[in-house]
Amino acid sequence: MSLTDIEIAQQVKMKPIGEIAEKAGIAEKDLELYGNYKAKINYNVMDKLKDKQNGKLILVTAISPTPAGEGKTTTVVGLGDALQRIGKNAFIALREPSLGPVFGVKGGAAGGGYAQVVPMEDINLHFTGDFHAIGAANNLLAAMIDNHIHQGNQLHIDTRKITWKRVVDMNDRQLRFIVNGLNGKINGVPREDGFDITVASEIMAVLCLSNSISEMKEKLKNIIIGYTTEDEPVTAGQLHAHGAMAALLKDALKPNLVQTLEHTPALIHGGPFANIAHGCNSIMATKLALKYADYVVTEAGFGADLGAEKFMDIKCRIADLQPDAVVVVATVRALKMHGGVAKTELNHENLAALETGLPNLLKHLENVQEVFGMPAVVAINKFPTDSDAELNLVKEKCEALGVKVVLSDVWANGGAGGEDLAREVVRLANTVNNFRFAYDLEDSITEKLEKIVKKVYGGIGIELSKSAQKEINRLETLGFGNLPICMAKTQYSLSDDPTKLGRPEGFNVTIKDIKVSAGAGFIVALTGTIMTMPGLPKKPAAENIDVDENGQIQGLF
Repeated sequence: MSLTDIEIAQQVKMKPIGEIAEKAGIAEKDLELYGNYKAKINYNVMDKLKDKQNGKLILVTAISPTPAGEGKTTTVVGLGDALQRIGKNAFIALREPSLGPVFGVKGGAAGGGYAQVVPMEDINLHFTGDFHAIGAANNLLAAMIDNHIHQGNQLHIDTRKITWKRVVDMNDRQLRFIVNGLNGKINGVPREDGFDITVASEIMAVLCLSNSISEMKEKLKNIIIGYTTEDEPVTAGQLHAHGAMAALLKDALKPNLVQTLEHTPALIHGGPFANIAHGCNSIMATKLALKYADYVVTEAGFGADLGAEKFMDIKCRIADLQPDAVVVVATVRALKMHGGVAKTELNHENLAALETGLPNLLKHLENVQEVFGMPAVVAINKFPTDSDAELNLVKEKCEALGVKVVLSDVWANGGAGGEDLAREVVRLANTVNNFRFAYDLEDSITEKLEKIVKKVYGGIGIELSKSAQKEINRLETLGFGNLPICMAKTQYSLSDDPTKLGRPEGFNVTIKDIKVSAGAGFIVALTGTIMTMPGLPKKPAAENIDVDENGQIQGLF
């Protein structure tokens, strides 16, 4: 019987985090220990490292996800370990998991099998408290909004136009829409409200896109919480909330240092969702890793249409970074699902279905190579049921685009299963690339939306609702027209319809609504049905999680 992820993680003897830091070149005085195996790195260390040359930045993305699984985070971890094994000084940089998916259905974000970051129980649960700090800062602002209204509403906030919601880091559909302030004047002003999950908070994006504490404070100050009765924006700065919010976030801004099962240093920091936010770990963690390592492996959420696009067009713009190579992760099983095969039938060879599903992978490769000008390699997470004919078909189609396909077996063999991938990544990272963005900031909001849909998704255009067009006009009048776009779209399809698998063609993307995240510094375009507060499934993962009399957690994947 094979071991579960948590059983594998608990069998490995971790090294003290101080030893991992010393190996990485991080001075003891720059560490803040959280027990024996976790630490934060003081962000002021960047001042000492500013003249040090950056290492190579490797982005790991994937095809459009399916229930068959792709293994993107596992690939990041295994690739980092493999780079160390072939003699390279490597670091990995990942997002922190949200408690919602951990207790729901999706699971955590610490990798899997023999390619994991540890201590996985801590990372998947409370970790160093960053998400709690983000939730507290978010809800402090919410409390100050309603208190301001209760105390006389000097700013003339229209209670029907408040856009700021409270948050909790849990899947709880019951909180999506609420009415609060009931039962008399002493309990506030009654109004409709609702909760988002913490990772959907603009403060999560602010923390992840800040280069310093002073920049974070300025971004917090610019957050728009709603509008006045005269339709003018109201900011957190006008409520004098940004200083206290920054005080709650000062430690959360410091990147978290942990290790892989093979003791490769890992920075895990920040965790915005990729379908409703920008889906990348913090700028602070990425920049720190680049100063300490020759190769930094990071990921962007979901496929190259979502996380990778936002990594390029939002994170790289704000951080003034560019990747050196891109890994696109796929599995034969997932590609067959894109070709119409049911999950129960994936163990059987089906070249016809694979041929039908392969265009999904090829479109993601097209995005990496042609839209963003980056060299790419395809990493196939191999399953025992994959036939040689199926693997050869994938290689044939990718090699026609000049892209090498490498089999990855890091789940079963850790870094040893990723050495071929590591060597190809090193080769690509040392070639010339033609990195570029999908659109220019000077483009109008509508032009940016159209370029993303046409170039990245492969659609024919956009359809704007009346409310979206009205909001675009207002935001451009208010001076927000030059911000990048953060598309809130389903991860399951290149289109805005999750049922359209493979590589759909001839579709429009409907933009239902537009809103500005003025603090984070981007405009959010809402398409399809995107839940900012998920619900739990019929049988939540929480039902299988327990802790024994010694405090050891069980059933966590």
